[in-house]
Amino acid sequence: MGADAGALNVVRANGGARPYRTELTPVSFLRRSAYVFPEKIAVVHDERRYSYRAFEDRVNRLASALLAAGIESGDRVAFLCPNTPAMLEAHFAVPAIGAVLVPINTRLDAGEIRYILEHSGARLVFADHELVHLVEDAAVGVIRVDETGDHSDPYEAFLADGSPDQFELRVDDEEQTISINYTSGTTGRPKGVMTTHRGSYLNALMSGLQANLRPDSVQLWVVPMFHCNGWCFPWAVTAVGGRHVCMRKVDPELMWQLFDAEGVTHYNAAPTVHTNIVNHPAAHRLEREIVVTTGGSPPSPTLLARMAELNLRPIHAYGLTETYAPYTVCEPQAAWDDLEPETRARRFGRQGVHNIVADPIRVVDEQMRDVPRDGETLGEVLMRGNNVMKGLHDDPEATVAAFDGGWFHSGDIAVMHPDGYIELRDRKKDVIISGGENISTIEVEHAIARHPSVLECAVVATPDEKWGERPKAFVALKDDETATEREIIDFCRDHIAHYKCPVAVEFGPLPKTSTGKVQKYVLREREWVGHHMRVN
Repeated sequence: MGADAGALNVVRANGGARPYRTELTPVSFLRRSAYVFPEKIAVVHDERRYSYRAFEDRVNRLASALLAAGIESGDRVAFLCPNTPAMLEAHFAVPAIGAVLVPINTRLDAGEIRYILEHSGARLVFADHELVHLVEDAAVGVIRVDETGDHSDPYEAFLADGSPDQFELRVDDEEQTISINYTSGTTGRPKGVMTTHRGSYLNALMSGLQANLRPDSVQLWVVPMFHCNGWCFPWAVTAVGGRHVCMRKVDPELMWQLFDAEGVTHYNAAPTVHTNIVNHPAAHRLEREIVVTTGGSPPSPTLLARMAELNLRPIHAYGLTETYAPYTVCEPQAAWDDLEPETRARRFGRQGVHNIVADPIRVVDEQMRDVPRDGETLGEVLMRGNNVMKGLHDDPEATVAAFDGGWFHSGDIAVMHPDGYIELRDRKKDVIISGGENISTIEVEHAIARHPSVLECAVVATPDEKWGERPKAFVALKDDETATEREIIDFCRDHIAHYKCPVAVEFGPLPKTSTGKVQKYVLREREWVGHHMRVN
């Protein structure tokens, strides 16, 4: 009898049960940590601190209260909250009953939020007290979250009606949807990215291994939990029994205080957030290393070098909402230790290779042929595997287009280096074509970022009668620093080819998304007012 036939007989003898398989779900991480570390502090928020036993009790109460409110498996439950305990609890309680979590960007307006609630078919929305006015006209039930921690808070009252008793969770299919995460909608209506129990489980384990999370780890919540489910870290930190330190909004001064007061060992954020942290007056070299996962846009070598000076150890990852956030990691090599600091920082600035649960990444031309590993030839980044979305909610046509040829098409432009590491050069729409030459806005931005007076910058195409389009730079300077347009342009001419240098520089704050990404489309639209097309 073959091994497969024997296994089949075991299944038949046990009434269809398969003792060798359990459907994967990240909810199981909380069950284990509450069992192993019941008295350990799990969550810190301002003056509130509660254990893993209390964390699980609250999740059980929320889950059972949702059931009592008529929420069934497959129903969508929305949360419009910053990084607070309620948002953390939602990541376990909603999927615990087979429902689907819909985390909503807290910086959207009422119309955009209304669209997401309607498009997702959410039956209930939990809204933070500072944001509840945005859902007053929503055609769904609304539960206010006041953050008082007592029964005067409608959220706490809702939990009080639930039971703290643990119930048996049975996920019938690990590929069922666990969350619908809406993209930022910068080029039209936001799309609902469907992720699964299986993908979330695997990506949480990957995140924990990649960041070296341990039971004594302390995660400061900086990246929004509504963004790609906090890069799967609500589940990853819980899996190892680490401590969650919640923070309602990004505040560099408060972060430096919490680094020391709470013994923070980890935080995640986009490069622009790190830029504000390392340039804050309270910045100082830490005695204890903090592991920092960064992604969202390519960090400049200048930023990476400054983080290292402060004992902030960056892990450079790259991904999209459609890939549960991190898909690649810039895996460090021992030989890099012998490189000059600037060269080493440039190596760390690359997006790297596929992570341990992902399939190898590809960079391809328009015929989906792999580009040469020469560090020069541009192509589109393609991915597939365990950390690619299930599809787009209620949008089969867009799903088919995104998965053309059996791969997820990212829309990001990169090169493949001889060592197999990729390096982003732009979004498709951000590449500047000037006189027939392709100019990477990222390359120009990295050159400008090396100027000692520059805090951050963005480069977009501006129309040009002779060349079609040329680079224009938008620059935010450090406090008490000055620079002129001519100085920035001349500085660039000393570091990159002259045709790549900006023809104009505009100073001032940069428009950003809630996750800290610079909104280049806002700058681009401003430059192309009066033009029928956004390209010449």
